[in-house]
Amino acid sequence: MKRKFSRKALVALLAVSALVLSACGGGGSDDASGDVKVSLILKNQTNPFFVSMVKGAEAKAAELGIDLTISSGKEEGDDAAQIAAIENAISAKHAGIVITVMSTNVNAAITKAREAGLLVIALDTPTDPADIADITFATDNREAGRLIGQWGAKKLGGQKAVIALLNIFDDRVSPVDYLRDNGFLEGMGIPVNDPNKMADEAPKGKYSGGDYEIVGNVATGANEDGGRAGMEKLLAKNSKINIVYTINEPTAIGACAALKAAKKSAIVVSVDGGLPGIEAVKSGCIGATSQQYPLRMADIGLQAIYDLVKTGKKPEVTAGKDFFDTGVTLITDDPQEGVKSENTQYGIDNAW
Repeated sequence: MKRKFSRKALVALLAVSALVLSACGGGGSDDASGDVKVSLILKNQTNPFFVSMVKGAEAKAAELGIDLTISSGKEEGDDAAQIAAIENAISAKHAGIVITVMSTNVNAAITKAREAGLLVIALDTPTDPADIADITFATDNREAGRLIGQWGAKKLGGQKAVIALLNIFDDRVSPVDYLRDNGFLEGMGIPVNDPNKMADEAPKGKYSGGDYEIVGNVATGANEDGGRAGMEKLLAKNSKINIVYTINEPTAIGACAALKAAKKSAIVVSVDGGLPGIEAVKSGCIGATSQQYPLRMADIGLQAIYDLVKTGKKPEVTAGKDFFDTGVTLITDDPQEGVKSENTQYGIDNAW
């Protein structure tokens, strides 16, 4: 029998998660008698996912009395703004940084912050390599991709898979990009040569249900306009696309608009789990999405820095992984045999 967790239950889970933040020693730039200063650095403050992180961080900061500074890039790809925010946190002698890393271009700035004594916690997007940050609190992004890939392969029912891949970047490396993309392909049963590199798989071959063809892999900026433009570009290349992987739900909604305008239909899958995205699953635009929990990421990220300053406790990773796994759930109203999922009511109850 499937269990359904209410918002109250998730709050309780947050309390439990704080218990896993256990001792390893450590320091910080603020002593225990002063305010704990923390920087939250996001990719942007327009994507609902990051807006939810802000809400979660502000609530935790108010609860603990943390002096919180919030910064972000103007848009996906604005590495310079994130680097400047890290430099500001170092200059202001903050105890730590929680950051949704834009790309590997910010690695040197993160290393500098750690050398200055700041605890650096990556949220949602792991650093590459993982040990650039002290720890990552995130969805298992590869697993999120696998879930929608497994669902999509089953949904195709043995048809040839004509695949569109809508990602974030094509000019830099972002771990969340290759983790979800390659996870999706692995879930479909498509071999990937290098699991940490995109577009490294064979463009044609066999998936778990039959033959496949990848029409293309395009950058969208992870937003609705980019999703629409990317889908239009790939439809012009091959109008027979029947399954579309999207990096997030705004991208998926843009892809749906392009499909509708072209009077085409395709299976669209995604990752996020915000309320607009779950509503898009309920309406039929998105077939299935992997729900993640950004408020939880922000909550335990700030708690970890606070605990380090006040008690010397340092966070630990989930057993068997190189990050702290904050959970993922496949949401669909069209369950497929052998793929564990919950329905859209569960998604709505747990949406951010």
